Amino acid sequence: MAPRITIIGGGSYQWVPKLLVDIANTPVLHDAELVIQDIDPTPIPRMVELVQHVANVRGIGLTATGTTNQREALEGADYVVATISTGGFESMRHDLEIPERYGIRQSVGDSVGPGGIIRALRNIPVFLELARNMEELCPDAWLLNLTNPMTAICRAVTRESSITTIGLCHEVTIAQFTLSLLLDAGFMDLRPTVAGVNHLPFITKLDNAGEDGLAQLRDLIDHADERSAEPLAMALPDDFGVEKISEGSEWTKGDLLHHNQVKFELFGRFGVLPGAGDRHLVEFFPGFLTEEAEWGKRWGVDITTIEEREGDRSGHIKNFEEMLASPEISNMPSGEMVAGIMQCRMTNTPGWFPLNLPNRGQVTDLPDGPVVESMVVIDADGPRGRDQVSVPGAMAAELRQVSAAQELTVEAAISGRRDAVFEAMLVDPLAGRIDYESLGRMTDEMLAATKPWLPQFA
Repeated sequence: MAPRITIIGGGSYQWVPKLLVDIANTPVLHDAELVIQDIDPTPIPRMVELVQHVANVRGIGLTATGTTNQREALEGADYVVATISTGGFESMRHDLEIPERYGIRQSVGDSVGPGGIIRALRNIPVFLELARNMEELCPDAWLLNLTNPMTAICRAVTRESSITTIGLCHEVTIAQFTLSLLLDAGFMDLRPTVAGVNHLPFITKLDNAGEDGLAQLRDLIDHADERSAEPLAMALPDDFGVEKISEGSEWTKGDLLHHNQVKFELFGRFGVLPGAGDRHLVEFFPGFLTEEAEWGKRWGVDITTIEEREGDRSGHIKNFEEMLASPEISNMPSGEMVAGIMQCRMTNTPGWFPLNLPNRGQVTDLPDGPVVESMVVIDADGPRGRDQVSVPGAMAAELRQVSAAQELTVEAAISGRRDAVFEAMLVDPLAGRIDYESLGRMTDEMLAATKPWLPQFA
């Protein structure tokens, strides 16, 4: 039976087109019924039009309807895909600009640090209302969350509801693609073992067709002077976010080594490979985001401004229009896992994905309950951790600190306690680096500035 897939935040020009490409390339989803739901009615007809265009070009039975009514959209859903940003750029501007006045610059500001904490306070109540509606209208549906801060949101929903909730992040997939190019390996030949939290997952082992992939990576890094000029097996996509620094027309391993300086520095020092991109990693290790480090520039990391994010949105709209006018639909996977997860469940074919679930022993350094990122088995029996993994030394201590801050963030978002917000800020490695009294003033200022989106603190 064809699934009913509801996309909450379905007016997203960033997410809907790439999800549609994957759906069009997954035969078991060709007759799916999509429901595009958004609080903004303006983009909904365009998204429905894009679904119809994809169906016509591919000759498949995919259909779509649109609505601003969430309960109507959830009725009978098999999957609920959530991609929202409560308050949009208007609210996120405060997440970045207020901490900067207190000496904290954030490269992303959506997962940890003061920006990630305040963003969680905005998004969690919206997700809890969504979960309550799902319990009533589609209790067996899976909630597939693409929204940040992923760990805190998924933790709140799994703590407060019975809904099967999975967090999907493409960072480990991007790392696997990067490693396949650096190691001259097939993407599917690499089998990582992962333990951590979202945007701080560690690859503790890497099987490369039976060989030790991490040892191979270490050898490459140790001989980078001689091997940086080795060409990559393919040119990097335009939207991959890597600046070419090598001479000549060919992309080289040196380009990727330069783009991942923080990742490989931590790997060389601590023996486990962070699975997220450097712009996320530096927010967990604030020593990389200092004035001495030129706020990350010395490590190849840039601070992303609100203006740049608004520019990115214009680019997403441009790509949307091009896709809507194109007589072809790409066969290239987007790197997202939504369609793959649905396929594994519907066909009862086990698949392995880096996903976010409540800890049930996947990460032995953390207690049961908090959400962790690890390799997860998906089939008709539901999602479950594949491995039990321990992270060595200092990185385990870092995970415990970050997880503790996230637990306090969830408590603050649910309870509406201002003191819990301050506690989360104090424990968070990036937010807690400033003067104690300044931290209190910054917290109060951020809560005041984003008050319209924080009803639980009224």
